[in-house]
Amino acid sequence: MGFKGGVFCLVFAVILLNCCYSVIGGDIVHQDNVAPSKPGCNNNFVLVKVPTWVDGNEVTQFVGLGARFGPTLESKEKRANQTRLAFADPPDCCSKQRNKLTSEAILVHRGNCSFTTKAKVAEAAGASAIIIINNQTELFKMVCDPGESDVDIGIPAVMLPQDAGTSLIAFLRNSSAVVTILCASYWSAWSAREAAIEQDKFLKDGSDDYGGKEVTHSGVVDINTTSALLFVVVASCFLIMLYKLMSFWFIEVLVVLFSIGGVEGLQTCLVTLLSCFRWFEHAQESFLKVPLLGPVSYLTLAISPFCLAFAVMWAVFRRVSFAWIGQDILGMALIITVLQIIRVPNLKVGTVLLTCAFFYDIFWVFVSKWLFHKSVMIEVARGDKSGEDGIPMLLKIPRIRDPWGGYSIIGFGDIILPGLLVAFSLRYDWLCKKSLRAGYFLWTMTAYGLGLFATYVGLNLMDGHGQPALLYIVPCTLGTFLVLATKRGELKHLWTRGEPYRPCPHIQLQPSE
Repeated sequence: MGFKGGVFCLVFAVILLNCCYSVIGGDIVHQDNVAPSKPGCNNNFVLVKVPTWVDGNEVTQFVGLGARFGPTLESKEKRANQTRLAFADPPDCCSKQRNKLTSEAILVHRGNCSFTTKAKVAEAAGASAIIIINNQTELFKMVCDPGESDVDIGIPAVMLPQDAGTSLIAFLRNSSAVVTILCASYWSAWSAREAAIEQDKFLKDGSDDYGGKEVTHSGVVDINTTSALLFVVVASCFLIMLYKLMSFWFIEVLVVLFSIGGVEGLQTCLVTLLSCFRWFEHAQESFLKVPLLGPVSYLTLAISPFCLAFAVMWAVFRRVSFAWIGQDILGMALIITVLQIIRVPNLKVGTVLLTCAFFYDIFWVFVSKWLFHKSVMIEVARGDKSGEDGIPMLLKIPRIRDPWGGYSIIGFGDIILPGLLVAFSLRYDWLCKKSLRAGYFLWTMTAYGLGLFATYVGLNLMDGHGQPALLYIVPCTLGTFLVLATKRGELKHLWTRGEPYRPCPHIQLQPSE
């Protein structure tokens, strides 16, 4: 494939890296309802919900952040005790309180003193808990004073933002994944149909060059069963390497790889899109020989500098607040291009690939805790050791009006792997001339959306602990496809062949009058 082949090797390497980040969720840590290993500052940072009652009726809930110090909080609301609330005097609780408390929770302003100072003053005043109202919408992690590792604070502390609330960011994030798969599936199906039409034309003309051959697609790589099995081994090796070698410079290498893949993806998508317009038809069909690259169309040469400049600008300014837009554009273009280049040839390969990814995701999110004392995949996805705000191989949207701040993320692996099956379903439907309802694409695509929704539900039921999205997505998509194929009597054909015969065996030809 020449230049495309070289770029594909790079893109495939990026895919393997992407598949390591198949975790939905942010940097929320699950609260274990156990005491710290020793008194002091060893608590986990936990998401805390604070319900409020007026005259015995619950009126609202505030979402905040638990402190690194003090006793652990009750993790189940039904087992929690209702406590009266009192205002601090002085409000910042940085000095001795004027009012004496009798086990009330005390409400204080952030002020300028340390968190542990506030907690000690509140405890001395007789408070049972301290609730800190922050002046900003972002929450700070409540840590101990420098040098304090064995402080003895007997009351829990919670920080609430001034403007707490929720948003539809998770819906927008899931929508970006669905739109990406839709675009990639229709592009893949359109290319397959064009190739089939071209073959049929040569068959009707009696061309010996195409007689008896199957539909082929230039520049496309079909995954086989061996590749699907090797995915788990190779992806696991990459994941362990990232976990052990995660650093600032390693993230810089990933940024370069992602930028190169994003340039190729954005260029391919733009060239294909502009080729649909007659204005650029001549530029697309005219080629110039470029050293080391071979023949390159004038349209590609015109688009490439823009794509390169876009990727470089994102890499340089990726830490600014709005850089997530550039990352998502590059990421979506890369995913669409990958799903155009790499294809699942039949349902057997798709089943093996997604089944391996299913167990891979579960192992590295949940089981790896027993071996490494931490969830390897969550640690890598968060990029805590690198000093960066996460790794680049994911789509992210800022959590607006969320007390945690940060981003809502979804890994590339959660889009690419099920996207291969969804694209396969649409290619089959189009080549077999199935209607939308009678085909597989509509139901598989719907199942993918339900899988994402189930992941979001699981994220909330697990107290915010990052979830392996493929745990929910694979049973929904693959299960739906297998059940439909079995019910329609097409499983054997889809399992072994994956493309319709000529003519399609499931289309009843009407006899001529």
